[in-house]
Amino acid sequence: MSKLHTSEITLRVGLDENQVPEELTWSAQDGGIENEKAKAMLLSVWDSKNQESLKIDLWTKDMPVDEMKLFFHQTLVSLSDTFMKATQDEKMTATMKDFCAYFAEKLDLK
Repeated sequence: MSKLHTSEITLRVGLDENQVPEELTWSAQDGGIENEKAKAMLLSVWDSKNQESLKIDLWTKDMPVDEMKLFFHQTLVSLSDTFMKATQDEKMTATMKDFCAYFAEKLDLK
């Protein structure tokens, strides 16, 4: 039996006196990333026992609204790609992509 390899991703959140994120950094040693700065993060994990997703959504107080709109658009596009890989549901993926295009159009992102 082969030895199990584990990989670790670390998220660090620097908070102000009111517990508002001022700094976000992340590290992924296997990916060669060490204390990389970020302004926002969305993390979802699936709780199979309770059949629900658990999430953490954080952004720093200096995250500009225009960047947040781009971040959400790119996240939605990425989620539709991931949905396709995970389910092979072409019809729903196309619907999701249509929404992404609509989202970008309404926010004048493209």
